[in-house]
Amino acid sequence: MTLAIAPTRDIATCRHLRRVVFIEEQGVPEADEIDDKDDTALHLLATEDGTPVGSARLLLIGDTGKIGRVCVLKSHRGTGLGAALIRAALEELRAQGMKTAKLGSQTHAIGFYERLGFVATGPEYMDAGIPHRDMLLTLQDRGGHSPP
Repeated sequence: MTLAIAPTRDIATCRHLRRVVFIEEQGVPEADEIDDKDDTALHLLATEDGTPVGSARLLLIGDTGKIGRVCVLKSHRGTGLGAALIRAALEELRAQGMKTAKLGSQTHAIGFYERLGFVATGPEYMDAGIPHRDMLLTLQDRGGHSPP
């Protein structure tokens, strides 16, 4: 088994994965899942032996990179793939010169992101009918070094 995570322009495959996870499994309305940001975003695609199994979308806003649309197929949850996707996203954001990473975590996943260094900020809010909280992680200190 060979797992790979790499930038991709194959937005159709990323959207298919998101459809399976968000629309079909979690009941997110299609109108909330599909937006006009895919064409300008950076996308990461996780594959196992060439088969797509997860993806993430990165939006660059000033010096903040917003990680979103992170999804892993049910068959690959609990394998460490989600953490590997987030680490790959953070490396890509650092390579793009971003100073901060931001994401909106479903509240049940806050602990997962905290283990990766994110800190929850602000109040809980609803997104696509699911409770979320914003989370932040500093990518570089003033000396230009990444935190451990």
